[in-house]
Amino acid sequence: MNNANTSSSIIDPHGRCIHKMRVQLTDACNFRCFYCMPAQVKFLPSKQLLSATEIIDICSELTNVGINEMRVSGGEPTLRKDFRQIIEGLDELNLLKLGLTSNAYFLDKELPFLKNTNCQHINISLDSLNKQSFAQITKTNYFDTVFQTILQTKAMGFHVKVNVVLLKGVNDAEVFDFIEFSARHKIEVRFLELMKIGPQNAKHEHLFISAREIIQKIEGSEKLTPQSVNCDSTSFNFTTSAGAHIGFIASESQPFCQFCSRLRLTATGILRACLMSEDGINLRYRNKAEYAAILHDVVSMKPNYRIDHIEQPMYQIGG
Repeated sequence: MNNANTSSSIIDPHGRCIHKMRVQLTDACNFRCFYCMPAQVKFLPSKQLLSATEIIDICSELTNVGINEMRVSGGEPTLRKDFRQIIEGLDELNLLKLGLTSNAYFLDKELPFLKNTNCQHINISLDSLNKQSFAQITKTNYFDTVFQTILQTKAMGFHVKVNVVLLKGVNDAEVFDFIEFSARHKIEVRFLELMKIGPQNAKHEHLFISAREIIQKIEGSEKLTPQSVNCDSTSFNFTTSAGAHIGFIASESQPFCQFCSRLRLTATGILRACLMSEDGINLRYRNKAEYAAILHDVVSMKPNYRIDHIEQPMYQIGG
């Protein structure tokens, strides 16, 4: 593994260098993925969300005290009417890396704009290559739009990764289809273990399939060659004998807490230390002179062990 490229001076009590942040723009989404949100979902009123100016100001201050990589997420971030204003503001910050996670439904309209910014790392969720399974998972019929946008994003030269949440009996039989997709289109595919977050906690045992099980299945017909990643990477990656690039985020079976370098800023302004914990401090309306002390306090909340589960749904936390 390589050392992460960072000049951050934020060192937590466990010796981890904290320099990355997920920035949630909204909890709203036009998909209804059953593992992410309950059947009856109610999103926050827009007035409760940070404004574009507030997001940019908070992120700017946090770069001054050590954060140097940011990824914008939701819900679905492109639903924000001021999405471009936010990206333009973040684009001005002194960041080593700026990324975006999207369901890709509206992304095609934003790609020409994004191409002229530093937001060049785009992760797109695609849990099935089968239209029927896609509809079952997302409760939408948007497969063709998402698929074509993924290819368009790649063709425009963005660094694209496709994220696939593994669901036993739903999409786990498609692993080799995704490997073939990766090899054909030269797009990295990452398989994510289903996490104990929100509405599917009670069904987790029935839907969960581990990265190890999938790797063993693949090794029956493909040679996997390990790839070097940064020490704080959430995934461990391989190339296959067919030329695919695949990764695994095994948050449940092989947690990476001891190397985690991330904080999360929610759409309402709460700076959180961990995806699995609601502990955090609201930065909204706080004096900027307090940021260094607040950051220190939040970082001190960061656990170095895997919290078993959280009842709060993923869409409220930020993907």
